[in-house]
Amino acid sequence: MNKYDNLKARLDKGEEASMKCFGNSMLPILTNPSTCKYRREETYKVGDIVFCKVKGRYIDAHKITAIQGSRYLISNNHGHHNGWTTTIFGRVISAVLADGKAKSFLKDVATDR
Repeated sequence: MNKYDNLKARLDKGEEASMKCFGNSMLPILTNPSTCKYRREETYKVGDIVFCKVKGRYIDAHKITAIQGSRYLISNNHGHHNGWTTTIFGRVISAVLADGKAKSFLKDVATDR
C-alpha cells in the first residue's frame, strides 16, 4: 500500500492522519517538505488545503479555489489549476514545516465551520 492509499484508508476510518508532502507548489503556505495532518470534513470551502483525487491522480496538498455545485477546483498556490473533482478525502488541519515550526489550519469552529 503506498502512502496515498494508506492516508486515504485512515481518513476513511474517521481517523486523523499525517503524511509528508514534497514540492514547492504551495510556497509560502507550506514549505518543502512539510508533514501535513489531515481530517475528513462534512463540507469543504474555498481556501481549504485538501487531499483529493483529480483526473485519477492523488493530489496531497493543494487548495480549493472554486466550488461549482458538488465539484471543487483544485489549484496550487501559484495559479496552476489541477482540475475539477468531486473526490476529496480530507483537509489539512496542521503542518510541521521544513524548519520544524508547527502551523495550524484550524478555524474557529463556532463561527467558521
